[in-house]
Amino acid sequence: MPQTSLLSRVRRYRWLYALGAIVFLADQTTKSWVFAEIPFNTFGPPGHIEVIPGFFNLVHVGNTGAAWSMFAGSSMTLALLAGATLVAIFIFRRHLSLGHPAVQTCFGLLCGGILGNLVDRISHGHVVDFLDFRFGSYIYPTFNIADSGIVVGVILYLIVSFRTPAES
Repeated sequence: MPQTSLLSRVRRYRWLYALGAIVFLADQTTKSWVFAEIPFNTFGPPGHIEVIPGFFNLVHVGNTGAAWSMFAGSSMTLALLAGATLVAIFIFRRHLSLGHPAVQTCFGLLCGGILGNLVDRISHGHVVDFLDFRFGSYIYPTFNIADSGIVVGVILYLIVSFRTPAES
């Protein structure tokens, strides 16, 4: 099998790289803005920014756990797990069918989100969350752009997996 050039490998995974970079940059840019504009540990007045009264606020909190603060206080362990996940995706890219654009879309969203939260854990010791939604008396767990990329990437991957016949 002939050696493939670096450029051809980059082209092969261009959707993954592009979406990963977009999610990562959007995540880090918004978090930089949050750091500059909203005091840390702000859930309510006077520091939060009310976008849609009674429904959507911008806040500034740190999460040392995973989704819904599960495993709170395990930020460095979760950082190691995130790094291992990114390495595993790279190693098993052929088995994951990352050559297909639809799968690249899923993993681009996922990897961009993982990387965004990983950078937070390393640089701040926690993930920066700032999107705060309320549905009546229910307060949805605060999240960020990286979390959105991870969730959407996983959901799309499940849809693609169920709709695509397995290769033998």
